[in-house]
Amino acid sequence: MASTVKIHAIPLLLIALLASAVVGAEDQTSTECSNSGGTCLDKSKALKFKLIAIASILIASLAGVLLPLFTRSIPALQPDKNPFSVVKAFASGVILATGYMHVLPDSFDCLNSPCLPETPWRKFPFATFVAMPSAVATLMVDSFSMSYYRKQFPRQVAEEEAKINGGSEMLGHVGHGHGKVEEGACGKGSNLIRHRVVAQVLELGIVVHSVVIGLSMGASDNPCTIRPLIAALCFHQLFEGMGLGGCILQAEYGIKMKAIMVFFFSFTTPFGIALGIGLSNVYSDNSPTALIVVGLLNACSAGLLNYMALVELLASDFMGSKLQASVKLQIWSYSAVLLGAGGMSLMAKWA
Repeated sequence: MASTVKIHAIPLLLIALLASAVVGAEDQTSTECSNSGGTCLDKSKALKFKLIAIASILIASLAGVLLPLFTRSIPALQPDKNPFSVVKAFASGVILATGYMHVLPDSFDCLNSPCLPETPWRKFPFATFVAMPSAVATLMVDSFSMSYYRKQFPRQVAEEEAKINGGSEMLGHVGHGHGKVEEGACGKGSNLIRHRVVAQVLELGIVVHSVVIGLSMGASDNPCTIRPLIAALCFHQLFEGMGLGGCILQAEYGIKMKAIMVFFFSFTTPFGIALGIGLSNVYSDNSPTALIVVGLLNACSAGLLNYMALVELLASDFMGSKLQASVKLQIWSYSAVLLGAGGMSLMAKWA
């Protein structure tokens, strides 16, 4: 619980980092950079679109992340059923495309901006350089968290597993097969730990990007940019929420922890937009400080999301016993991955 609280305190640190960008918002910004909005500038019209964006993105986010949590009442969509694997594969493809097609290119745009000094920012690929150790750091967090929770397993998880496998353990005692049941319970406990680590780390990467993109939209006075972003972000939040919701469902959290994770996912982007509206008079997307902070945060988020999508979601599922046992299910799941990644990649045309 303590580790989860620490992870969800990170958005507050992001706000502090972005606030530092506000301090330097008007420093060293050339005329060329400050006029990047072009002729499509209308503050009042942009504000209307931003208010619409807050409501619509919030609804889409809630719908996406809550949908998997209610699938227990639908037998065909429970985590142990094939349709759930296909839907999760689709959502994993969306998350993969988010990292490669949206977050990483945004980082390149920021760190290669003509508003920044040519040396060192356009002399070295900082976006991919930062994304690389970010992916390794995510692996470290993943590994150390698993080690920590495994050490805590007898005290923290055994009671939950005893409740889940209580009936089976009773049968094991009667049939003198208790050793096999204990082995199965520990295996299930290990999977439960992994699902919980995956859910928390994945949400961290999503929240980082959500704060950044929300602030950028809220600070913009360009309705020509905001209008297509609304539809694209609704699509993004809906299916990314489905991927996260599936991970939360498999983590088997209690109602309180589920509510915390749903809240942070659903409200981060709308909060970022509202924060951007409040700071629109002092925040400039093209100030050197803002470009560096946002670019580096996006690079970190891209490395995290790409690692989580490829390793913890796709590789873990496709190399698991369930999909390995059925070629047909693999084909359906690969098709879902390509469909989700393709749809999200298409959104890069507008967002």
